Amino acid sequence: MMSDVHVKREACARVPTRYGEFTLCLYTNNYDDKEHLALVMGDVSERENVLVRLHSECFTGDVLGSRRCDCGEQLERAMQMIAEAGEGVLVYLRQEGRGIGLLDKLRAYNLQDQGYDTVEANLALGHQADERDYTVAALMLRDLGVRSVRLLTNNPRKIENLAALGVPVTDRVPVEATIYADNANYLITKVQRMDHLLDIASISASLHDHPRNGNGSRHASD
Repeated sequence: MMSDVHVKREACARVPTRYGEFTLCLYTNNYDDKEHLALVMGDVSERENVLVRLHSECFTGDVLGSRRCDCGEQLERAMQMIAEAGEGVLVYLRQEGRGIGLLDKLRAYNLQDQGYDTVEANLALGHQADERDYTVAALMLRDLGVRSVRLLTNNPRKIENLAALGVPVTDRVPVEATIYADNANYLITKVQRMDHLLDIASISASLHDHPRNGNGSRHASD
């Protein structure tokens, strides 16, 4: 029951970035015992239609800039879009590898190199295709006073889950990501097996035009 889940804002601090000044808040909770973060710009308390990104941790993409996924670029682009809007929230959830953890994510990478897609790799390791949970994210937004959101995503599951958790989603805002040969199959799997709202024609064209490790790139929305 969501009523049994509690989050606590432990501390917040000013964080100047290349996109402007944010406030970073660390939350603890009694649900998954992880420390999740909210990167906030502007006054979002009691505001409607707040620009929000739910971003699940991706060490390889966020920190190393890996091109096997589009996570790092999504993170940067979301921060930029929030800064351009002058206010918003990026909820950074410690749910590495769609919730399977970094160790099994690396194992899944090895399976993908053998020909598995991302869904098949997760299933082969005994996981679900996507094990992420947005309960804590919804409570963090509630604690911040956000009344409704414009969600930066192309993942319909995030929209459905947030709405089910009592956070109205008034609009979906796509995040432009670059298509590389190294992430094209990953993006195609998102569309074909996880119902993500991406331009599969552009992705397929990029994969056809530029074999793996090529330098060519295109853009898709995510």
